[in-house]
Amino acid sequence: MARLVHLNGPPGIGKSTLAALHADRNPGVLNLDVDALHRLVGGWRDEGTDTWPVVWPLVRAMAATHLAGGRDVVLPQYLARVDEITAFEDLARGHGAGFREVVLLDDRAASAERFERRARDSDDPWVRHHHRLLGLRGGQAALGAMYDDLLEVVRLRPSAVVVRSAAGAVEETYRLLADAMRGAPGHRTGGVLNAP
Repeated sequence: MARLVHLNGPPGIGKSTLAALHADRNPGVLNLDVDALHRLVGGWRDEGTDTWPVVWPLVRAMAATHLAGGRDVVLPQYLARVDEITAFEDLARGHGAGFREVVLLDDRAASAERFERRARDSDDPWVRHHHRLLGLRGGQAALGAMYDDLLEVVRLRPSAVVVRSAAGAVEETYRLLADAMRGAPGHRTGGVLNAP
């Protein structure tokens, strides 16, 4: 059975890196990186242009097409509303596919530092654009609110598997992620992590 794996987590936690690694190691898997799709839509660099209404239908259509073909999809995307997540779960089930929800988390301070470090160290225009937009929405306060919202999603979604993501530990985190995707025992599901 094909599966849609939603890889959730705060900005800068490593979702895109791990999703790309998973696709590289699993031929046929679609790495449905929403950030990459944004770059294909004209006007994304303009802070006054909202490209989300263009991108989301593309994301859903691509996921549906790939799942209908019997192939897995990994969706590395921060989502902090339950209805957004259940919409993808329903999409997967509607195409006869399974749905797996994995949340990458580090503690609050480390998550914020990783986001800031990514912006400082990257010459990627999308990363810099995303950082600038978050700054306009409140900077560190907005980032903290996003983290809190994500913890609430974890509390409300008992089937979500939480994977600890430590800075720089890409291979170690990938092994934990691969175990979580397989449903290996020993992963904490649901609930809030121990004192992030």
